[in-house]
Amino acid sequence: MTGITLRHEGATLVVGFDRPDKRNAITVEMYGELAAALDRAEADPAVRVVLFHGTDGVFTAGNDLRDFLENPPDGPDHPAFRFIRTLASANKVLVAAVDGPAVGVGATMLLHCDLVIAARTAQFAFPFINLGLVPEAGSSLLLPRLAGYHRAAALLMLGDSFDAETAREIGLVSRVVEADALQTEALALAARLAAKAPEALRQVKSLIKSPRHEVDTRIVEEAELFMHRLRSPELREAIDAFFAKRQPDFSRFA
Repeated sequence: MTGITLRHEGATLVVGFDRPDKRNAITVEMYGELAAALDRAEADPAVRVVLFHGTDGVFTAGNDLRDFLENPPDGPDHPAFRFIRTLASANKVLVAAVDGPAVGVGATMLLHCDLVIAARTAQFAFPFINLGLVPEAGSSLLLPRLAGYHRAAALLMLGDSFDAETAREIGLVSRVVEADALQTEALALAARLAAKAPEALRQVKSLIKSPRHEVDTRIVEEAELFMHRLRSPELREAIDAFFAKRQPDFSRFA
């Protein structure tokens, strides 16, 4: 596999983003591997918890933009959308250990995790607007419920990065720890969860999650807009600016 590592720690499936030369940016191939790993975890009674983590002080910088533009989503079966749906519908407990950047899908996926531990050095961003895009993964529904409308609007309309303490304040992160303790704390938390009564744990998760049909509907609505935005001149300007290492100029767009 390329860019994704999988290992078992007792009843925990540990899923790593491991593409440090690209800041763990996610390719289409990686999305397919992630979705397949979650499907296998759902079907495996020996797996009770899934733990996501990054590599070398980076969770993930989000989509690999060059790969994403070469293989853009063109329907609901695209690996990126398949991963999002699998994540959103997971019955197993999902935990994330975040250090360094968690950008784009690296931040929106956390809205579907049950517990998130962050290092103090973690940085989060929902930068879709800066690329002329709309939010994804149900974040336009889930983030306002979590953080309140005005804070969610600021995060999604400005696309600024924010630190671990802010993430904890708005409820995106459940706990902040020192960077050198992150992996140990996350594995210990996953082990505690894995030791709970499994059926009861699944039922607790089902009870406290947002109504499933609302999330599913919003994911589809966002995906349709997202695919349309990928063909927009605003996105082209944002991508050209990104690779030219300059600020995008949207002044000519109405």
